Amino acid sequence: MPFGESFLTTIKSNKSIILDKSRRFRKTTGGYDWSKSQQFNFPKATPEQLKQIRESMQKNQKQIRKKQVFAFLIIVIALFFLYMYS
Repeated sequence: MPFGESFLTTIKSNKSIILDKSRRFRKTTGGYDWSKSQQFNFPKATPEQLKQIRESMQKNQKQIRKKQVFAFLIIVIALFFLYMYS
């Protein structure tokens, strides 16, 4: 069984060569400071503001969807005519 043993020794030696990236990453990040967890103080939104934001986002999404459908239809029609006349 020399092939199996040589295979295992090769794997072990390769593992020792590889850098321990997790330890190196921990050293460079500096860790997490719990005292800075409350760094941002965002104002609370009222239900009316949330409703207004939701409606504006839905309106924008409808406009984007209409443009996408229109562009898709134009491309499909153009491909159809190219197929028919070629």
